[in-house]
This record gives sequence, C-alpha cells and structure tokens, in this order.
Amino acid sequence: MSLEVVKGVFFEGERPLYGSRHLRLEQVKIYPGESALKESFDIEAVDCYFMGKYPFWHNTHILIRQCVFTVYSRAAIWYSKDIRMTDTLVEAPKMFREVDGLYLENVKFLNAAETCWNCRNLELHNVEVRDGNYIFMNSVNIKIDGIKLQGDYSFQDAKNVEIRNAYLDSRDAFWKTENVTVYDSVIIGEFLGWHSKNLRLINCKIGGSQPLCYAVDLVLENCELMDDCDLAFEYSTVNADINSNIKSIKNPLGGNITANGVGEIIYDENYRNPGECKIYVRNLVNS
Repeated sequence: MSLEVVKGVFFEGERPLYGSRHLRLEQVKIYPGESALKESFDIEAVDCYFMGKYPFWHNTHILIRQCVFTVYSRAAIWYSKDIRMTDTLVEAPKMFREVDGLYLENVKFLNAAETCWNCRNLELHNVEVRDGNYIFMNSVNIKIDGIKLQGDYSFQDAKNVEIRNAYLDSRDAFWKTENVTVYDSVIIGEFLGWHSKNLRLINCKIGGSQPLCYAVDLVLENCELMDDCDLAFEYSTVNADINSNIKSIKNPLGGNITANGVGEIIYDENYRNPGECKIYVRNLVNS
C-alpha cells in the first residue's frame, strides 16, 4: 500500500496524529505536546525533528531516517514492534522500552540513560552511546557489530547477547547476564561480569579492578588483562587463556587459568574448593 505523504509542516499538542496508518512524514516538526503518533501503524519519518514527549508509543512497523530526537522527546518509543532507525541523532534519555524487533544503524545517542530496557530481538550496527547508564537492562536476543559505549551498569540482567568490535567504557558491565559472547572488543570498567552465567570473551582487552567475580562457566580466549585488573576471578568457575600478565587472582572457585605471569595468587581464609582451579603461568603450574 502506498503511503500518504505529509511534508514540511508542524504538529503540536496532544495526539495530533493519533492512530495514523500508512503515513510518510518528510521534514515534519513535532513541537511540544505528548503522544503525537500513538497507536500508529506503517509510518515513515524522514528528516523530521521531534520535540514532544512519547511520540511513538504502541506503534508497529516504523521506519525512522535522518531524524533528530531532542532532549524534550524523552521516552520516545515504548511498547512497540518492528522499529528501524538509521542515520539519526538521539539527544533524549529512555529512548526504547518494551520494544520487540529493533534495528539501529548509524545512530548516535547523546544521553542514553535507561535506554533499551526490557526489549527483545535487537540488532545494532555502528552505534555511539554517551551517558548510557543501565542501557540494555533486562533485554534479550541482542546482536551488535560496532558500538562505542560510555555508561555504567550496561547490559544488566541481559540474555542471549552477541557483541563484536565494541569499545565499552562501563563500570559493572554484564552483571547477572546469561549467554553473552563478546568478540574483538575493549572493555574498561571495574567489577566486570559479576554473577554472570556463560559469559565468553574472545580476543578482548579488559581493564578495571576486580573483574569477573562470582561468574559461572566463564570463558576467556586470547584475552589481555590490563595492569589494573587486580583481584580477578573471585569465586568464579573459569577457563581462561590470557596472553598477558595478571596483577592478582583471588580465590577462584574452579577451572583453569593460563597467563604469561601472575603478580599474586591470593588464597585467604574464605577460600573454597582447594585445588579445584589450576593456574598455569606459561610452563609453570600452581595449584
């Protein structure tokens, strides 16, 4: 079905385009107000400018290209399905929530706090995120190729995640996640991956104090731990091949750890399962 074109106009106030169907917006401005396109279906927005709150709630099949969501358009896309956004600037927080089927490409978020909560089936390419505290919390089925993220507590409680070519500056990333694999990436921030299950890091560079503790079935392949990675692997079951030194390891629970060198291996009075984790320092075995 062809789309009705609306071009070069503005809308404001409450629900000006409520329940729209098969509509293409070009160079349209949504001024202050709420819920401009709520309950709409089959909408394209191209080169549009959003200043009103909650413009896309309870929507299905939405295409957004070359648009700007200002700081006033917070919580813009919630409870929606089949959303595709490309080449767009997002200045507002809480952008996506309860979205099923989200595709992002060449999108920049300037204030991404509490974005992508409780979402399903996400695919991201070449995305930049700033101030993204708690981004992706409780979301499932995520594929990312190319992301630069600054924001703490990312991916908390997320499940079934695959990430490639990322730079994550994020304290407490991947807490209590399940089935997460990260390839060819840099992850900087304290307390990485605590309480995770089936977290796999492949060809990654890792920085930050007390990484990867309380983890179950943790795997590291060809990874590098930076000089500030102290007190690693406490109470974790782990199989790790580290192509660098490790500053210190504390009370690992089980598995195997191989590294170029280990500055300190700490077994204190709270150590559990003596002998269950083998630590190999390149041709030297400590158990």
